Amino acid sequence: MRLRFTLFSKIMLWFSLNLLLLGACFWIAFALEFRFDRNSPFFLPINRLDTVSRSVMNETQNKPKAERDAVLKAYSEKYGVEFFIFDDNAKQLGGREITLPEEVLKRITNPPPMPNPPNRPPEMMRPPMASPMFFVKSQNPPLYWSAAPIFVFESENTPPIRARFIGASNSIFGNGLFFNPVPWVIIIGTVLLISTAFWFPFVRRLTRSIGQMTDAAAQIADEKFDARVDEKKTDELGSLGKSINHLATRLEGFVGGQKRFLGDISHELNSPLARMQFALSILEDRVDEKNRLYVEDVKEEVELMTKLVGELLDYSRNGIKAAEVNLQKIEILPIAENVVRRESLQESAEIKVEVEENLQATAHPEMLTRAIANIVRNAVRYAGNAGEIRISATNGNEENVKIVVSDKGAGVPEESLEKLFDPFYRVETHRARQTGGTGLGLAIVKTCVEACRGKVFAENLTPNGFAVTILLKK
Repeated sequence: MRLRFTLFSKIMLWFSLNLLLLGACFWIAFALEFRFDRNSPFFLPINRLDTVSRSVMNETQNKPKAERDAVLKAYSEKYGVEFFIFDDNAKQLGGREITLPEEVLKRITNPPPMPNPPNRPPEMMRPPMASPMFFVKSQNPPLYWSAAPIFVFESENTPPIRARFIGASNSIFGNGLFFNPVPWVIIIGTVLLISTAFWFPFVRRLTRSIGQMTDAAAQIADEKFDARVDEKKTDELGSLGKSINHLATRLEGFVGGQKRFLGDISHELNSPLARMQFALSILEDRVDEKNRLYVEDVKEEVELMTKLVGELLDYSRNGIKAAEVNLQKIEILPIAENVVRRESLQESAEIKVEVEENLQATAHPEMLTRAIANIVRNAVRYAGNAGEIRISATNGNEENVKIVVSDKGAGVPEESLEKLFDPFYRVETHRARQTGGTGLGLAIVKTCVEACRGKVFAENLTPNGFAVTILLKK
């Protein structure tokens, strides 16, 4: 019996493993005695200022204030940060003469105490000392200030003075002395890189499964019921995959059964309808003028039924045998001209052909002829009086040939565009002899085009008009 894990439990487990991996990486780094010394860029940024203060202290030892000021000026120009030295009483011992802002004075004269280290024995406890280091921002002037401890040796005969080496900058980074973001960017980038590499296989499998299901759902919506997805997973995606496969199987049975039923019933109705038409033709010749109108009325109804049965038979035949069609390279211009010749004999609408000579597509001649003929017949029926009907064909792109049948009629409501190719769907809610449609014309177009491994869609034109586009492989 396979264990079942939910997606939530998998994600939390992967997250925990990611934390363990990062912890292991840091542990290995410290186990290899990777250390941050005081000169390391990864150490606390204030210690970088401490390093500069030690250099200044060595260069100014036992020198007069004028030379001390010159050294501070040179370091200020070198680092782009202005340096000063003040003792614990805020007396200036070096640097350009300034008046310290209130925020800095408070940190010098009344600094927060430094606590004793934890777990120190009582006999080793010392009174809390004031911290010589700080980092503050002043409002007037708007500068950033940072300090590090320093000893000032005025002469060999006087004891050293405890003081603060203070840097002032208009940048929070202080040119890398206050804060250097590069090491932290490296650390964060390393963590992200490790985490990305760790999560990538999991996320890739997850998105691949979702993409596979999305594609399968799209194929099922296009009546390609042989689409299947992987259902071996033990989480919710596995359950969803089983549901999609079950849905495809059930729909394949329903739709296939429906088309077979339509084909069988249409085939069975053809013979009695043919006999009825033959009998009505004989009866029409033998009845008197007074009753002939009734016979013509019945004959028209039978013809309408015959047309409906014929379209039902076409629809079911095309849908069931689509996989058996042998495709070939065919020229589109002769097919379009043949359709126009046939439809022009029945209707008086103006139909114009604009097809490039020698333009070829991969299709079945009979299927493509039937598809274009049905589209043209629809255009003649609903927009024949609105203006010219046009059949055009061009190279859509490097892979497809684009065939468009357009008219100048009123079009259809936008909400009906996606339903036009559904069997028995009609924009009008009634069926009359004047319109005469069965709702199968465009459904037959779709089955014929898909049998040719193509695509078909409809759209309204601006400012008026309607077009059906067929895309076929070259």
